[in-house]
Amino acid sequence: MQNCIILQVRILVMTEKQLRQAKKATQIIFLVCGLSLSSWAPMVPIAKDRFFLNEAELGVLLLLLGAGALLMMPLTGFLISKLGSRKVILVAALVVALILPLLLIINNVYAMGTALFAFGCCIGSIDVAMNSHGIQVQNASQKTIMSSLHGLFSVGGLLGSIGIGFLIKMGLNPVFSAILISVLLVVLVIYQYPYLLNYKSEREIIQQFSHVDEDLVVNKKSQWFNKSVLLLGLMCFIVFLAEGAMLDWSAIFLREFKGISLEFSGIGYAAFSVAMAVMRLLGDSIITKLSSKTVVVGGSLLAFLGISILVFSPWTGISVFGFVLLGIGAANIVPVFFSEGGKIDGLSPTVAIPMISTLGYAGQLVGPALLGFIAHQFSLIIAFESLALLFVIVAVVYKFRK
Repeated sequence: MQNCIILQVRILVMTEKQLRQAKKATQIIFLVCGLSLSSWAPMVPIAKDRFFLNEAELGVLLLLLGAGALLMMPLTGFLISKLGSRKVILVAALVVALILPLLLIINNVYAMGTALFAFGCCIGSIDVAMNSHGIQVQNASQKTIMSSLHGLFSVGGLLGSIGIGFLIKMGLNPVFSAILISVLLVVLVIYQYPYLLNYKSEREIIQQFSHVDEDLVVNKKSQWFNKSVLLLGLMCFIVFLAEGAMLDWSAIFLREFKGISLEFSGIGYAAFSVAMAVMRLLGDSIITKLSSKTVVVGGSLLAFLGISILVFSPWTGISVFGFVLLGIGAANIVPVFFSEGGKIDGLSPTVAIPMISTLGYAGQLVGPALLGFIAHQFSLIIAFESLALLFVIVAVVYKFRK
């Protein structure tokens, strides 16, 4: 009897240890994905000069990256259901590491477009697979972790955006700098791969928390249009739309409507990004102490307040504070949506997460263009006010949804 108890305790401890290792490995993967995607950012002006592109041609080239991601996000759910998320993460990350230096070597614009499309495909696959894996680790450990995971993605984005630039500033050749980043990605992913949940463990967790048999659900196309998934996806679309809009329009807004000089016009997006990253790193404890509904409803209303302040305040400092409030409010909304998508009764996360990711990423791509259209027809202020009203819609819908 005593030996049996000792054996059960040992199994429990082993399980907890494995979950801790899986959590740590997932954190590294989120960091790697942010690092991979943002490492491309310093290469954009280099590519523009190398191919003598104008802004429109560069826009088409960049669109191929987004198109690749959007194409692969829905397909990745199928791959995860057949192979498991860790194999998808491994293969996609290795291909990303291979392509990254090539983006500085390729001298044909059509080959560059093909490489960017493949790069986007892999980034989209990693995004879906790591979110799916993170949700399974969260469900198995019964501890909220999705917010901090997204926070680490933001940290990776910050490191990647300055990493290659810093190496080049230190005197390294841009191609050699990209190779160093790729080697770092490969080492991190291969080292953490054994600690990610295997295929069998993932299926068991999905069956336990979603009450669904993968083989029976994944192949039903009707599952893609589940009402709960579509609702979460559309709300995710709005939040990602706001993120994309801040990236592309905040500097223009501050320069044209608040009189901030060109060299300081990026301060709004910087304030927004830092506030969002910090809040996501703290988000797990916030969601645990409060509730998902409080975080989403309260966060949406805070985002509405932030946009209203940055639009209507006559003082530049208060306007920048509005960007901070927007970042604080919007930070933990998307992680909550992903968490809920992974626990919809009767629906596999390998169906729900790709759908939510695809709609969210579509918002990030479409958002800047949509705000541009509204700004052209009316004004940029009207466009920002429309964005604020969308956050009110998110708060109301989430508050009263069944």
